[in-house]
Amino acid sequence: MISDRLARELEDAGLRWDPAPGDRFRIKAEALSEDVFILSHMVIEARTYPSGTVLNFNGTTEWALDNVAKDDALWLPREDQLREYLGGTFRGLARDDGEYVVTTSGGDGEAREHRAPDAEDAYARALLDLVHRAVAG
Repeated sequence: MISDRLARELEDAGLRWDPAPGDRFRIKAEALSEDVFILSHMVIEARTYPSGTVLNFNGTTEWALDNVAKDDALWLPREDQLREYLGGTFRGLARDDGEYVVTTSGGDGEAREHRAPDAEDAYARALLDLVHRAVAG
């Protein structure tokens, strides 16, 4: 699973989250920041109102929560979601010396490598690099 630090960096870089079933997230409130929640139509569902999106906790699964504003949740994107954001820049995922290496193509046509102990973190680093290059370019 992606690290909270990289998830925050992606959020700060402007990565947009449209909550959907299967998405993982943490609640930013310190008392609940260690728990990982998963959106599901039966347990936790995203509801969109004119005032914004809330994550609604149904039934008695999470007895202390009724709902949480999307802005109070930290999205933990999955590997497939990160890869989708990389789009056509993604060239491959490999394992090298105990690390995952995501290779992307840079705007200059050169390959760029992004390493991390976890595949999701390697993808997140590649996506952060892509976003930073897009903003700078």
